[in-house]
Amino acid sequence: MNKSKVGLFFGSFNPIHIGHLIIANYIANFTDLEEVWFVVSPHNPFKEKKTLGNMYDRLEMVNLAIEGHHSLRASDIEFKLPQPSYTIDTLAHLAEKYPTKDFSLIMGEDNLVGLPKWKNADIILRDYKIVVYPRPGYDAGELRNHPAVTMTDTPVMELSSTFIRQAIADKKSIAFFTPDSVIDFIDKKGLYQ
Repeated sequence: MNKSKVGLFFGSFNPIHIGHLIIANYIANFTDLEEVWFVVSPHNPFKEKKTLGNMYDRLEMVNLAIEGHHSLRASDIEFKLPQPSYTIDTLAHLAEKYPTKDFSLIMGEDNLVGLPKWKNADIILRDYKIVVYPRPGYDAGELRNHPAVTMTDTPVMELSSTFIRQAIADKKSIAFFTPDSVIDFIDKKGLYQ
């Protein structure tokens, strides 16, 4: 049976912005992956929980941002798993739930550098493909040449969710940094003020 190829793009997406969307669209169109799923993390073990927006708001913003793009999907799979969520556990859960899909990981070169510190990193590298987008100032060294790793020429966008949250707090316009539907949602809910 030919399994469909899905890339998993994990993140807080707090909020999602055009940098995330450019990465996902590039990978869905310029690699052998057919779909990209935005896996919204309720709590990343490496991040402070208190700075995270409500997970359902973040999921809704992802859904708004990707509306009408059939190769992109939002996933709340980690909402139902024990906290904090470890990638290896999520991968095992998804493999069981979607036996017709072949999952790969999508990550920035900065995350690839830190991968050896992850829970069961050796199993991830053994059992999954990893599609990597460049991040200026990071060099994954030997890991770049690992058989599981594919480096891409994804366009680089130096934009962060932290920058957007700060801009909102400073009452500056975030036009063009994230889709209008996401801006409307942020305004309506009074997020990040």
